[in-house]
Amino acid sequence: MSKLLRRQRELRISYSILAERKSSAFPAGLKKTCGYAAGTGLSGGGAAKMKGGSTEKQSFSARRGDSGIPFPAVEINFAKEEINIMKVFYDKDADANLLKSKRIAVIGYGSQGHAHANNLKESGNDVIVGLHADSKSWKKAEDAGLEVTFAREAAEKADVIMMAVPDELGPSIYKNDIEPVLTDGKYLAFAHGFGIHFKKIEPPPGVNVFMVAPKGPGHLVRSEYSRGRGVPCLMAVHQDVSGDAAAVALAYASAIGGGRAGVIETTFKEETETDLFGEQAVLCGGLTSLIQAGFETLTEAGYSPEMAYFECLHEMKLIVDLLYEGGIGNMRYSISNTAEYGDLTRGNRIVTDATKAEMKKILGEIQSGEFADEWMSECDNGKENFKRLEGEGERHQIEEVGARLRAMMPWLSQETLVNTAKN
Repeated sequence: MSKLLRRQRELRISYSILAERKSSAFPAGLKKTCGYAAGTGLSGGGAAKMKGGSTEKQSFSARRGDSGIPFPAVEINFAKEEINIMKVFYDKDADANLLKSKRIAVIGYGSQGHAHANNLKESGNDVIVGLHADSKSWKKAEDAGLEVTFAREAAEKADVIMMAVPDELGPSIYKNDIEPVLTDGKYLAFAHGFGIHFKKIEPPPGVNVFMVAPKGPGHLVRSEYSRGRGVPCLMAVHQDVSGDAAAVALAYASAIGGGRAGVIETTFKEETETDLFGEQAVLCGGLTSLIQAGFETLTEAGYSPEMAYFECLHEMKLIVDLLYEGGIGNMRYSISNTAEYGDLTRGNRIVTDATKAEMKKILGEIQSGEFADEWMSECDNGKENFKRLEGEGERHQIEEVGARLRAMMPWLSQETLVNTAKN
């Protein structure tokens, strides 16, 4: 098990070992004070083998090594006899000058694209936005003070090309606008690993390929940056031709605000598969289905739609804010004892073993590429099923009731993350 602790001048990695070990000696291969235990460097390995034995608890302090890049989390799995160290980097670990000498093209100006372009510009970088001639976002980007041109021209002028476009459009945009001008030594970047991991986009061997994926919607990436804060980012390298792809990726992540919150090194595979699973099973698919089912249960039992809305959707934000702030324990500390007891004794009747089995099935579909192929096929065929399901959701009673109740609280629309006129 592991805990991510705040670091000061000396990073302290503190963890508890609770497993059977053969002796009480400190784990082989790890020193109680060390620079880089179990994987070193910006793109080094991430695991070290350990033996099992008697039950005990130990903690150690890992000091920063010569390169000054810390590793603030340790995951221990004695069943596999290995330690996985999560590498987290901050602004102080990034070299901002690596981007200053480069021109950056952000292809797309949607949720992520507008956040990347504006944050990069405000961090002092040379940014150009690449769009199609009929893009509705062209004026929005110009109004924000950004240089805008056609996607192909932007890619041709740039040293770093960030693909911040929808997954389903990425392959065609790449083939038509990016690939023809993608010369050796350039840096091709992605805000999500979908296209690379599922081989929908296959860059030539002479270019650097990296990913910087914020762990939040683009509108949040922008708003947090504007407040002097940041959204954690994931970074990964797929091809490192120039030998500095990881360092450039870290500089990029820092420039959009990720270094304020933490930049975690990962792989295209891990980011893509966990991101898709989270969206489908928990954050979007799981959550909206749970909200609608709760709403329907109450209204079908004769309760007013307004009460059902408040109980099953409106109050969700209050609970999520507590979770976001301090985890499940923080939420349970804040709610009443009655609510907590109901949580502890009834929650597992909603999310059952059958639910978890279905989650595993969904994960399997993601890992095999089945979902990716299904989604691309859906898009190639005009998104008929997508549009039908989307329409059904828009016509659900909870949407009509919610619009009416939110109108009673005008402040909700005064400081919104999404402003369709600007972003």
